[in-house]
Amino acid sequence: MKTHSPSRAVSPVIANILLVAIVVVLTATVSVFALGVAGDASQPGPIVGQSSGELLTQDGYEGGTVNITHVAGDTLSASTLEIAVDAQDACGKSGRLVNLPASGGDPVPTSEYVRGDDIFDNSYNSVDGPIGEAGGQWQAGETAIFRIAGTPCQLSSGDTITVRVVHTPTNSVVIRQTLTAAG
Repeated sequence: MKTHSPSRAVSPVIANILLVAIVVVLTATVSVFALGVAGDASQPGPIVGQSSGELLTQDGYEGGTVNITHVAGDTLSASTLEIAVDAQDACGKSGRLVNLPASGGDPVPTSEYVRGDDIFDNSYNSVDGPIGEAGGQWQAGETAIFRIAGTPCQLSSGDTITVRVVHTPTNSVVIRQTLTAAG
């Protein structure tokens, strides 16, 4: 009676495992290049180590002034930022300031600078600091200022809004402040 050696049966199993491993590695490599997955993961957003903010209501105006101070961290280029304001709790609206810096501190026409609800004051110099200056570079220690208009979004002392500064190339939130209106 002939006996079979166990090593003969192992060769086809090992060959199949190696073949499957090669196919998986090639598939992963092709998908990374075809879908561009590797490019997005390699670029982290800027880091803002600390920020502060305040929301001040204005007498007779019923809107508010938002001050966001970049206290510590990387310098932010205004042209790569959007500012998202969630005022759902205060007035049921939310909007975004886009295409910064707003030329001359004047976010008009609103179709160019606002997405969502236009809760922003669109008068002259309603945007100030690095987000309202040509070539705006928002460095640590600087404050960006914008106004919320009273007509679409009346603010009272105690109302809260959330402000997010978004780095658009990486879609990362670099500053998040929940602000309570002070009179």
